[in-house]
Amino acid sequence: MAENNLNNVSSKALIQTWRTHAEKIQLDANNIILGQEKAIKLIVISLFARGHVLLEGGVGVGKTTLLQIITKLIGGEYERVEGTVDLMPNDIIYHASINDEGKPSISNGPLLKKGKDLSIFFFNEINRARPQVHSLLLRAMAEKSVSAFNKDIDLPNMVVFADRNQVEKNETFELPAAARDRFMMEISIETPKDKALRNSIIFNSRFQDTSKLVNEIPIANFECKELNKISIEIQNEVQASGHIKDYVENLWLATEDPKKFNINIKDVDMDDFVIAGASPRGMIMLIKAAKVNAWLNNRSHIEPIDIDYIFHEVMAHRLVINKIYENNRIELLKQFSHEILLRVPTPVLD
Repeated sequence: MAENNLNNVSSKALIQTWRTHAEKIQLDANNIILGQEKAIKLIVISLFARGHVLLEGGVGVGKTTLLQIITKLIGGEYERVEGTVDLMPNDIIYHASINDEGKPSISNGPLLKKGKDLSIFFFNEINRARPQVHSLLLRAMAEKSVSAFNKDIDLPNMVVFADRNQVEKNETFELPAAARDRFMMEISIETPKDKALRNSIIFNSRFQDTSKLVNEIPIANFECKELNKISIEIQNEVQASGHIKDYVENLWLATEDPKKFNINIKDVDMDDFVIAGASPRGMIMLIKAAKVNAWLNNRSHIEPIDIDYIFHEVMAHRLVINKIYENNRIELLKQFSHEILLRVPTPVLD
């Protein structure tokens, strides 16, 4: 009994220490990347929940720089690959070339270059790559390993980030619903609207050299590889009451049968809007992310605000809607998420 109490105290002290680390990561990131407070917090939530992320945003909004900065702040290693129509699965795993002696040479590709130290892998414009490449990536995401050189190579600390080119549709291969469902969140990176922030981004020379920004970040004073362990501790520490469980069940039902909760969207036939609601995997990810949000706010129990805060980012990308609404998918699903949270009764906690 005494040993169990000691382990419990040790666990609480550990996750308290890491909460301090998480707060500093957010603070430092917000001091370097302006106007992305929610996106940064959602990325931190995903990292501590060990969930992969889709990034949504236009060209030049700073997605790559943000991920490089987050990687440096967590003390990890970063790799990136560009999606192209001629990219093949093996291109991610190894590079073949001719060495100075005129002999064939094989070197590790971006997925293997950093080995077990790889913490953030960014796949830019994933929908430009062919489905065969998607399949390899999905396996690596699910199993944290790849087969190469006649053996399985573990990638235990990797979290995958990917974005999609949502403007140019020629020679693109959209991720199917089953692939999107593997990602915990889709996080929007938007251009800041505040005039002072926009002026700082444009005119402050500090932001003109992103490599220098990243290089100036001090080395983290903790071990990034502990994130897997800390994530498990958080999930065990933060609990959900019966009221929260009922609330989450109703949210799930609302994604499947919105009319049951009197959910309506202007000019949308709700009988024909949702083809498939949230998956069981999606609901598991919702709770994992909500627990991390509660932990970041120094709570040991989930509250409705924890679920509401991450609901749209966890749910929207995995819902399958009627194809006639696909062109307006992003805006319609924002409205859908809002209506669900508005219509589903929020529990009153004791």
